[in-house]
Amino acid sequence: MGAGSSLFLSNEELGKKDDDHKPTTLPPIRSSHWNAARAPPRKSVKRLLVAFAVGAAIYLFIKNIPTDVGIHDRRRPVYTPHNLDDDLRKPQPMPKLKPIEPVQPPKKPAKTKSPADDTAADSPYNGPVVFPNLAVSLQAIYSTRGGYVDNKNVLFAASSLKSAAALLPLACEMGAELTSYVHFALMSKSEIIVDELLNVNGIDDSCKIIFHDARPNLSASSTATRLKTGVVRAIFHINSYMHPQVVLIDGSETEESYFLDAMRAQSSEIPFNLIELPNNGLKRLNWISKLDSSALSAWNKVSIDILIHAPPDGAGNLIRLLKSLSAADYTACAIPHLTIELPNKVDPHTENFLENFQWPPAGIRNPTAARQLTLRHRITRSSMTEEESSVRLLESFWPVDPRYSHVLVLSPQAQLSPRFFHYLKYSVLQYSLSGTAAYQEWDSRLLGISLDLPPTYLNGSTTFSPPAPVKKDTVEPSSPRSESSTPFLWQAPNSNAVLYMGQKWIELHDFVSRLLYMQHNPATAPPPTFFSDKSVSKRYPSWLEHVLKLSRARGYWTVYPSKFMAKSLAVVHNELSSSPEEYKSEELPRRPADVTENSLASGPLLDSLPDTDFIPAFNDMPLLLWDGTDTTLDILDDEAAKYTARFRDAVGGCDVLDPDELLPIPKSTRDLFCSKGG
Repeated sequence: MGAGSSLFLSNEELGKKDDDHKPTTLPPIRSSHWNAARAPPRKSVKRLLVAFAVGAAIYLFIKNIPTDVGIHDRRRPVYTPHNLDDDLRKPQPMPKLKPIEPVQPPKKPAKTKSPADDTAADSPYNGPVVFPNLAVSLQAIYSTRGGYVDNKNVLFAASSLKSAAALLPLACEMGAELTSYVHFALMSKSEIIVDELLNVNGIDDSCKIIFHDARPNLSASSTATRLKTGVVRAIFHINSYMHPQVVLIDGSETEESYFLDAMRAQSSEIPFNLIELPNNGLKRLNWISKLDSSALSAWNKVSIDILIHAPPDGAGNLIRLLKSLSAADYTACAIPHLTIELPNKVDPHTENFLENFQWPPAGIRNPTAARQLTLRHRITRSSMTEEESSVRLLESFWPVDPRYSHVLVLSPQAQLSPRFFHYLKYSVLQYSLSGTAAYQEWDSRLLGISLDLPPTYLNGSTTFSPPAPVKKDTVEPSSPRSESSTPFLWQAPNSNAVLYMGQKWIELHDFVSRLLYMQHNPATAPPPTFFSDKSVSKRYPSWLEHVLKLSRARGYWTVYPSKFMAKSLAVVHNELSSSPEEYKSEELPRRPADVTENSLASGPLLDSLPDTDFIPAFNDMPLLLWDGTDTTLDILDDEAAKYTARFRDAVGGCDVLDPDELLPIPKSTRDLFCSKGG
């Protein structure tokens, strides 16, 4: 069959090949009479005319195609090649916040409805899911590096309009920090216009967020199953173009159940980091807007253990501490594991209290009913020695993942504010896991984070006076120490209420292990007097001396809060405090009384700050040597090098090692003890 005969086929023949129309092989029937040739049928002429008209139409269409419209491939975003390392360190320009509104298809003229049409309209729609407005906004964010797994994108998502109203102000606050690209995706079944939603919630052009309309078509009439499928497909497309470092949603009962189920399932399947903000948690967690995308991506990875060394007496102090722990706010955070070290003889009041003590506290979401409380009862009846006290405390904790697992050591005399855990979580995320911390390697120096200001220096007799803020571009204080206060870095450790970082805790384990081995090794007996000299008062537990030695050798520091902040984090009741168990038999001078009785605040963490600065960067804080002297980073490094040289001279044997063998090793102190291995 020729080309012309196959141009228009009947419905039955659509899709058939021309080979199916083969000419017959039967011989033609010849007539005995000659007939004149017949004229072409009129149908063939009509076909030729139609073919000519179609060809003319195609020619005119091609000739008049506009040439000023570029090719736009909507299948995937376009990524310009650039240096990965440089872009991670340098902020990128903010993309267009309001992408061009997509062109909506023209509305069809209204048709006269029949009763059957009314019945169909009232029934829920469960057809294919289409996102008419999502592609345009996703293709507009290519400059945010969404094509890479590591970027600075943070996504807020909501389905309920009430949840959207609660999340939008927080998203705007985070966008104002200019540390992340903040996106907001609406996956609601409501057909509210986006501009109307923003206007109702007071969101104007000053809010630096990128909005994505991720609602499926016909969302208002869709079934719950279709809406859930829409959420699954929407987050899949968003993740493909954006790769958000974290997704924040309202996890309370205000949000739609189909939305919560879909987001939770996809967070494990895709996967992505999901933060569920609980009911009334947005106000208490307003500090979350200060964190960048790198810190937020580690939100669910950080774990904190609490360690309390209970004394043989003073049951009231321990009970007060445990009550303050139970009353603390752990909103949107993993409940810490609690370990209590009990003496051989437990006070009856303590024993009765622990029988009914519940941890995690009642009222905190705990679907598996897991108990995260460990009680360790000592066997030996005699009082502990310095060595036994240090070993027992250090052996009470070991980090599962040193980068994310840390331990909070509490004195029984401490009493914590309800907001203490928020402060610790923010500090850990900001000072060890943020983009700035990674770039400037803050975690390499950070030993711990203190919740209180010690009343005295490490000598236990001289009253401590916190430093004043430093002037810019100098280490000189801007005012006398007694007039003002600021967060500061101090080489001296603390034992009242301090969080020790997991990596430094492992290093401390290794340090004490090697030190005790050297002291008991017959080849090195008697140990040099360098290791028996004390710089820490016996009013503090013996293990603090080991922490100070390590801190001086490595140039580590502890972050201390400002005087104003410390009043809203913790109180240490030293009016009835006693000496550590290992020093009970010794007569010690009376500690200076702390006449200030602090009232612990319970409101949002940011409300306790007198100014707009939450927690400053390390280079904006005063720096103190272990004895409280104002110093600089260069002087601190020089002092650490001198102390390390003295330490190695006391150990001996370092002169036979190669210089490479004396370099510090992560989580090890082998170089300090002049050891070749092990």
